[in-house]
Amino acid sequence: MQEISIDGFDIALLETLQQDANLTNSQLADIINLSPSQCSRRRTALENAGIIEGYMARLNPQKLGYEFQAITRVNLSTHSEEIARAFSAFVDQNPEIHAAYSVSGDADYVLLIRTQNLQKFADLVHGKLLPFAHVAQVRSEIVLISLKENGGLSLNHKPE
Repeated sequence: MQEISIDGFDIALLETLQQDANLTNSQLADIINLSPSQCSRRRTALENAGIIEGYMARLNPQKLGYEFQAITRVNLSTHSEEIARAFSAFVDQNPEIHAAYSVSGDADYVLLIRTQNLQKFADLVHGKLLPFAHVAQVRSEIVLISLKENGGLSLNHKPE
């Protein structure tokens, strides 16, 4: 990946793409006041530098039947590089786990889990997560109302 210097036009392009990655270069040009060819060149440079990692559609989970969401903290009974790799593989194999983080604090991992309903969540916790080797404790909070999701990155500073 190549390194690039980011300027105000690049930041405007990134902010705009975070809102709607489906915009054409012509549409981007109208919004950020550059030519379509300049937008294309800058977008390609940002992609090649790894700043733009990819594009995806943002789906509405509720409209697709995923009504239930939980934040789950997991503690392991023992720690090693092998166990961490195995747990990472477990996370990758379970699409109900929307995001997973190794964290500091009172948990080893925090998982964001989304399922169709409470029963599917219970099936995941009791049928897969608790039986997983070396899981010592699982604590979950049920999401009642989501105040903010997919907020994008704040680009008010210049990357170093």
